[in-house]
Amino acid sequence: MDAYHTAVRERRSQPEGTLQAILNAYQESQKFQDLAPRTQKDYVRHIRKIEGEYHDFPLTALSDRGARGEFLTWRDRMAKTSRRQADYTYSVLALIIAWAYDRGLVPANPCERPGKVYRSKRIDSIWTTQDEAAFLKVAPSHIGLAFMLALWTGQRQGDLLRLPWSAYDGQRIRLRQRKTGARVEIPVGRPLRAVLDQTSRNAVTILATSRNTSWTESGFRASWGKACKKAGVEDVTFHDLRGTAVTRLAVAGCSVPEIASITGHSLKQVTAILDAHYLSRDSKLGISAIQKLEAHEKGTKSPN
Repeated sequence: MDAYHTAVRERRSQPEGTLQAILNAYQESQKFQDLAPRTQKDYVRHIRKIEGEYHDFPLTALSDRGARGEFLTWRDRMAKTSRRQADYTYSVLALIIAWAYDRGLVPANPCERPGKVYRSKRIDSIWTTQDEAAFLKVAPSHIGLAFMLALWTGQRQGDLLRLPWSAYDGQRIRLRQRKTGARVEIPVGRPLRAVLDQTSRNAVTILATSRNTSWTESGFRASWGKACKKAGVEDVTFHDLRGTAVTRLAVAGCSVPEIASITGHSLKQVTAILDAHYLSRDSKLGISAIQKLEAHEKGTKSPN
C-alpha cells in the first residue's frame, strides 16, 4: 500500500505540459470510463509502457517533425520482441494523443496513420466441418454448447459467457455487445435451438460450468483448451469461430448486410473479413459462383 500511494503521488506530481498529464487526463475521462473493464485493463497495461518511456515528453515537442520518427522508432524496437504487442501499444498512444488533439490539449498529432508492423497470417484459420465433428465428439456437453452458440451467433467469447437465459425467448437471442455497444437480435437456427432447449437452466447464464456456475474467462479458456487438445484440433481458436460464422453465412449465400445483422460487425468489417482473411481460399464459394452462373446462362438462352 505504501508503494501504491507513492506511485500515485509521483504520478500526480508530473508537471503540466508533459505527456504524463495527457495520459492521466485520458484515464480520468468519460471516454476511458465507458470502455469495458477488460479493455480498460488492457489499455492500462500499455499505458504503463508509454509512461516508462515518455512520461516526461514535452507536449510542445509533439509539433516537431522529429516526434513522429521518435515514436515510430520506439515501436520498431518493441517489435523486435513482439510485433503484435508493439502495434497495440503504439495504437493506444495514438488514440490518446488523438483524443487530446481533438480537445485542444496538444498542439499536434504525430501518431496518426502509422501503418502496422504485424500482419496476420490467419488466412486459413477457420473451423472446418472435420474440426467441428472432432471437437463435438469429445467435448463435454457444456463446452459443446459454447461451440454451437459461437458458431450460430458469431459473437465474442466475453459476450457469450455473460449471456443470460433471459436473452433467449425460444426463437431469438438478443444482446448488446460489450465492446462496441451494438445491439443485435439473432434468430436461432434449428441446430442451436435443439441444443438450447435440451439444456437445463440451472445457472443465470446460458453457458455454465459442470457445477452449474457461471464461467470466469480464465476458467473457460482452460477448459476450452483441454477440449481442443483432446479432439486434436490445432491452429484454430474460439475467436476463429466468429470468422467461421461469417464464412459459413457467406457460403450459404447471405449478403454482407445480412451477415452484419447477425454478427454485429459493421459492413466494412464483414467485407474486410470476407476479402482478406477467410473466403479467398474457400473452394465452396467458387463452386457456388459457377453453379449460379450456369443456372443464369441456362435461364437466359433462348431456344434455337
